[in-house]
Amino acid sequence: MKTFSKSSHLRNVLAKNKLSGKTIAFVPTMGNLHEGHIQLMRQAKKMADIVVASIFVNPLQFGANEDLESYPRTLSADKEKLFTEGVDYLLFPDVEEIYPEGMDKQTLIVVPALSDTLCGANRPGHFAGVATVVTKLFQIVQPDIAIFGKKDYQQLAIIEKMVKDLCMPINIVGVETARDVDGLALSSRNGFLTEEQRSIAPALHQTLLECRDAIACGFDSYQALEDYCTEALKHAGFEPDYFSVRDAETLQAVTCDTEEIVILAAAKLGKPRLIDNVTLTLNPSQDWGMLAVH
Repeated sequence: MKTFSKSSHLRNVLAKNKLSGKTIAFVPTMGNLHEGHIQLMRQAKKMADIVVASIFVNPLQFGANEDLESYPRTLSADKEKLFTEGVDYLLFPDVEEIYPEGMDKQTLIVVPALSDTLCGANRPGHFAGVATVVTKLFQIVQPDIAIFGKKDYQQLAIIEKMVKDLCMPINIVGVETARDVDGLALSSRNGFLTEEQRSIAPALHQTLLECRDAIACGFDSYQALEDYCTEALKHAGFEPDYFSVRDAETLQAVTCDTEEIVILAAAKLGKPRLIDNVTLTLNPSQDWGMLAVH
């Protein structure tokens, strides 16, 4: 595996691979790699000739009171994991390489509607930071395929729409959320949980599953479910940002045209902010007149 800190050097190498007809899969990360990231690398390896990963803790997507400085950075361990998985190239740029004129003068990519709700409502500017850095990385790597985890469901939806709207010739692939044996979605931030908090954390996923089961059994008062599950999370020790039942495609309220729903939650447990989601395909024969739209 070759590591590049300069985007132009990586671009030159990848151009030669493209000229020889090789396909390129790209997995952007912020490092501190865990099994969830490794699954993304393995999917990339299956789908393309060349696998490129990046590690860049993007300051543009962090708010003023968020954990930019304390975000875990484990480059040596990350490189070893990437090498073991057969990743061909790693891009590891510094902030000046990505934002040479500073972030204040950076052109921003904003995906409307999808960015203003859920995590976007509580983290203003976050998804503009994500969309902007992903666009820049796509321009550097120019991949045929880009791989993302479904744990960050809203982020994946935003990137899919951005690629479509900007006519980027990139196939965006979502990979199912990697979980610990107790159901907790793997995350770099899980390392900040205390032992007691770690024992509580799986309740987030369990609450999502209970909500999904209730809907699958015909309970269609979504607002009541959201309220109940929010209170259940508070009782368990979380500080919920939101618990919401949405149309899986639009991330808006469920309507009579909705074919698949996604149930999303974000909640703080001590210092870490945890996110998770589950989906459910609705039965076409369901009585849509009974749906509660909120």
